[in-house]
Amino acid sequence: MINTTKQMRLNKTSGFSMLEVLISIFVLAVGLLGLLNLQMTSLKNNHSAQYRTSATVLAYDIFDRMRLNRDADYTLTMASTPAGTGLKNADLIAWVADIAATLPSGDGSVTISGDIVTVVVQWNDARGTGGDTSQQFTVSSER
Repeated sequence: MINTTKQMRLNKTSGFSMLEVLISIFVLAVGLLGLLNLQMTSLKNNHSAQYRTSATVLAYDIFDRMRLNRDADYTLTMASTPAGTGLKNADLIAWVADIAATLPSGDGSVTISGDIVTVVVQWNDARGTGGDTSQQFTVSSER
């Protein structure tokens, strides 16, 4: 009779471990999906940060070019292409080309108001900002 009682207990609990395994696999799968989402968000933000760093470097690049050629007027509007010869135009052409090559849909402008120079670098960062297509980085400095 002892043998039959043990047999009955075994039959009642035999499916319980299979259910535990299925629940743990489900919990593990949900956890891995959460980890994957965290990794994707991290990559997007990292890529967006790289664009901001590049915009900073490009803004200071035109400042350095302007410091080397203090007498020239480096005013440039968005979406315009500098034309002509001379160091100033060569600097602006190279700067605009660098922006376009480095940043997606990148463009830049330079505004001079008295002794204050304002440089704006603009690019499309729809991937990194959740749909915001236009990012601007503005730096002002004394001439």
